[in-house]
Amino acid sequence: MSATREDFREILRLVRPGARVLDVGCGEGELLELLTREKRIDGQGLEISQAGVAACLAKGLAVVQGDGDRDLDYFPARSFDYAILSKTLQQMRDPRHVLSDLLRIAEQAIVSVPNFGHWRMRMFLLARGRMPETRALPDPWWRTANIHLCTLRDFTDLCRDLDLRIDACSALTTGKPARPMNPDGVLENWRAETGIFLLSRRAAGAPEAVPQNLFGEVELPKPEAEADAPKPKRKRKAKAETSGELF
Repeated sequence: MSATREDFREILRLVRPGARVLDVGCGEGELLELLTREKRIDGQGLEISQAGVAACLAKGLAVVQGDGDRDLDYFPARSFDYAILSKTLQQMRDPRHVLSDLLRIAEQAIVSVPNFGHWRMRMFLLARGRMPETRALPDPWWRTANIHLCTLRDFTDLCRDLDLRIDACSALTTGKPARPMNPDGVLENWRAETGIFLLSRRAAGAPEAVPQNLFGEVELPKPEAEADAPKPKRKRKAKAETSGELF
């Protein structure tokens, strides 16, 4: 697995074994191949480039050529458990529609986005007055495929606008291990180079999601009946005073 795609390692943690997975913008199938090998998923890819499709088919992966901006509309509702969009949302012409469609097609969506609010981006703009070129976004403005860059705050605002739940989230910074993050934390919009989000639709009347990290260390909330049950009172041991009376 490529060392430059640490987000794949975290996505691997989120997907349950044997799940139905759609990888939108799957490239040459690196993530699909990893998920198939490690989690035995029932995977399918959607890739716009003919070279990417050919590379996937050569690996024995089920991939079709298509445009995520237009062709997601043809997938039936709830046909997958997970729809994955890894560092691709910013390349879409209509990110809002694509994000909404992912959660029509699948029960949950896994989305990773580069954070244009990272401190290196801010310093580059401040010091040089030019579009940044960093390890997370290495291409010059005239060659990049990115057309709708956003910050973590922009992304979480869009999720709320679409009434989506953030079920889990993690931050990635080049050269450092992934770590859980609070998507509403003020400093995270400066610190994280990339954000990874597990999203779902907010069901009517359902309680708010408890944000999880991606490392299996989540303390789940207690069932409501258990939480509301009165705690048994401890029996107090009788103490005798010098007079011999009990109280």
